[in-house]
Amino acid sequence: MSEQDIQPQELPFVQEWLAKKYLTCKHNIYKFHSKYRAGTLGLVQKETAYLHVIGENIKDLFIESLGIAREGDLIIAKRLLGKRGTPTATIMEIVGHEQTYSIGYIIEKEGKKSLVDLKTAYPVGAELTQEELQKYKLDDIFKIDNLENKVMEYLGNLQDPKVDEKIVLAKYNKHDTFEEDVLEIAQSFQEVDAKKYPKRKDLRHLPFATIDPVTAKDFDDAICWDDANFTLYVAIADVSEYVKPFGAIDNEAIYRSFSIYLPHRSIPMLPRQLSETLCSLQPHVDRLAFVFEMHLDKKTLEVTSSEVYEALIHSQRRFNYEEIDQFFEGKLQAQNESEKVVLDAIAKLRPITDKLKEKRLQEGFEFRSSEVEMKIDENQNLVATSLAEETPSHALIEDCMLLANKEAAKRFERGVFRIHEPPSQAKLQKLYQELASIGMHIEIKSTIKETIVNIQKQAKEMGIESEVDTLIIQSQMQARYAPYNSGHFGLGFDAYTHFTSPIRRYSDLIVHRLLKAINAGDTQEGSYVLRNIESLTMTISEKEREASTIEIEFMARKYARWAHEHIGETFKARITNTDPEYKAELHDEILGARINITQPEDALLFDDVRVKIEKVDIAKAQIFAHVVEKIDV
Repeated sequence: MSEQDIQPQELPFVQEWLAKKYLTCKHNIYKFHSKYRAGTLGLVQKETAYLHVIGENIKDLFIESLGIAREGDLIIAKRLLGKRGTPTATIMEIVGHEQTYSIGYIIEKEGKKSLVDLKTAYPVGAELTQEELQKYKLDDIFKIDNLENKVMEYLGNLQDPKVDEKIVLAKYNKHDTFEEDVLEIAQSFQEVDAKKYPKRKDLRHLPFATIDPVTAKDFDDAICWDDANFTLYVAIADVSEYVKPFGAIDNEAIYRSFSIYLPHRSIPMLPRQLSETLCSLQPHVDRLAFVFEMHLDKKTLEVTSSEVYEALIHSQRRFNYEEIDQFFEGKLQAQNESEKVVLDAIAKLRPITDKLKEKRLQEGFEFRSSEVEMKIDENQNLVATSLAEETPSHALIEDCMLLANKEAAKRFERGVFRIHEPPSQAKLQKLYQELASIGMHIEIKSTIKETIVNIQKQAKEMGIESEVDTLIIQSQMQARYAPYNSGHFGLGFDAYTHFTSPIRRYSDLIVHRLLKAINAGDTQEGSYVLRNIESLTMTISEKEREASTIEIEFMARKYARWAHEHIGETFKARITNTDPEYKAELHDEILGARINITQPEDALLFDDVRVKIEKVDIAKAQIFAHVVEKIDV
């Protein structure tokens, strides 16, 4: 790390680690001494774990003795040199815990109020005096700083459904509001004046359009298909024109790294003045875009040549997915000449993207795990659920974006890659054993791809396609960001990155900055963008997991509140786990709620059953039920 990148609050740590000889400093560049490594602890098994080392092409280190360290902790370790076998290390220092914040709430035990952890019900490190406790009610909830062991903030009461959002955000120290200095900068930008951008390629004559969910407000991407020249244009919001490195907006964007999407609203990565207006590729206005122009071979559909450049576009129409699906079904007609031009191009593009998908699936996978969409009312209570469907309009946009992402990944050797490593043999064996237990014939083919496709074929015949795909996904490695390429197993791509969503993903913003530097032949700017890329890719991978966990935990809390109102009632469900514990998923008027099964009777994996809800723990967001009977479907 360069000296100029060190923040004032980080300086004491740097000086301390220099004194302990963890770090070396040469020409104002700080590096870890060759004996030491920093990283996060991976999955803990039998008091051992692997240290995921921060750095380029450095192998993970095996930690034999964890002491008080926990999974996810950031630690400094000393390499144990001279030992044969797996590279090992010993923990020197715990720098930080993954769970920096937690949630406490007030309970009454043996006539006394106490503050306990919402997840474990154990006393929290922070304390409230009995006098302070008396001021609050039972089930009052607080945000706890685990490092300082202090109560930070009163969030509300557990009985109020609106507190669920505060709980999941506080746990990861997320917030919706932006500081005044960030908002001032965001509000200072003017509407796009094309005359101010004479060096940009003017594509305003091309019939671009956006296709997004009906509720979308931030339009990252627009497409245009030139059938005469067999050329696909993918225009992406040019966020990097507005968000400069190390400015106030950029610092906040790094901290957030991703937009978070809850059923009733979003918590954006960028201020809404940018994400929903100036950067958003709205229709009928000039917008700055970073565009991939890709020329395809008519027979093979390979990209024969491509270029990426800064441009001006003028989207002709904002479509939602439902409208394009209606158009494909012959139920939607163009309302004017400009709309006719756009829809004619989309009609010609569809067979191209269909073939691109067919070609992609020869190497990559297609999974049908169901994504549940949740509807909540103004009081934040669950009222309905539905299954999200991938329709032809979704597929068309997806393959356009995948093509642009692939082309972006070809343009650098070090940067931000989206990697997905093949699953381990141990995980695959566990998957095969689970599926064999329900009567599947597992035939190990010459490749993992062939074996899994055969499993999926059997699952379809058995009517458990979605459930088996979920198990297959769980058996795989987690996709993540990395500075060097190692391929994307799930997609079957040799190299892949994220280029198409800079409004809601910080990874894409870095890729834009890097590609601009490469285009300009500016090696100094390129190295500037990549200075701390190892730690940055690790950070955004962690932030991605946080955003996903927040979205999942919020839904779990809504399911728990709904179930609490239906204790004693019976519902249809499907057994989704039998080892180590029985779990089921509701398949009734409400879909997707995860149920802990206390009495499974003789239910087997993927059996359809009727369950009776017997208990709900609102604090832990857990639902308990027992199997009443099996259902013949």
